[in-house]
Amino acid sequence: MPALPAPDYPAEVRARLEADAKEVIARYPGPRSALLPLLHLVQAEEGHVTRTGIRFCAEQLDLTTAEVTAVSTFYSMYRRKAGGDYQVGVCTNTLCAVMGGDAIFEELKEHLGVGNGETTEDGAVSLEHIECNAACDFAPVVMVNWEFFDNQTPESARQLVDDLRAGRTVEPTRGAPLCTFKETARMLAGFPDERPGAVEATGSAGPASLIGLRLAKGEVAPGRGAGHVVSPRTAGPAEEPPGGHPGEQAPPGHPSSHDAPQETSASDDQHPAGPTAEEGE
Repeated sequence: MPALPAPDYPAEVRARLEADAKEVIARYPGPRSALLPLLHLVQAEEGHVTRTGIRFCAEQLDLTTAEVTAVSTFYSMYRRKAGGDYQVGVCTNTLCAVMGGDAIFEELKEHLGVGNGETTEDGAVSLEHIECNAACDFAPVVMVNWEFFDNQTPESARQLVDDLRAGRTVEPTRGAPLCTFKETARMLAGFPDERPGAVEATGSAGPASLIGLRLAKGEVAPGRGAGHVVSPRTAGPAEEPPGGHPGEQAPPGHPSSHDAPQETSASDDQHPAGPTAEEGE
């Protein structure tokens, strides 16, 4: 069993963190609402949430260490042990997996000599498989400290981690320039990214993600030319021949489930559906 209570931060570190914590807590009407950003704050100090960090959060918010521990162990973004400067996450959810995410993850495990949630001996890279990052149109996706590296292959992912370990400059596909895990954690605590040009750097959803929005607005359907405009649903279907294109009318007798309810046994007054009182009745 570890010695209790947890050791405190050095005086100068504690003074700095207390000033930051005061700023974070002031954003919320109730102090305990600041727990999540405070956990990111202490993670930015040591690279993971330590017993000392848990004690600090508890003292700042008048919570028990058990309450803080319960939250810090619930969310996967809080590390429970020391990790690398770069957290490399490979999406292995459905679309990324079938597009090559599983192959990338297996390649990196073998290449780095680590398993899921483990860190290389040099302390540079921690590898983990992660769930959907809402970038399916760029599948398969790898994230480094939550920055996107899109359309990866086993070869490009291997080169990516080699560059990280060698200290070479690595540029995300979109979004802000890459920084260390501790620096990322401080930003997640709500403090500004003060690097020149970092705030201006941005990224957006890809064309495949935006097709539905464009169609809903009645814009030109991609690849159809200026004459092929899909009307919004509220404006009625577009006048175009059947062929499976967005906006066309469904055949008579087959209303869309979005436009008209379908009759089911549950809506039939003569033959109501539902459990029977006794077996066979």
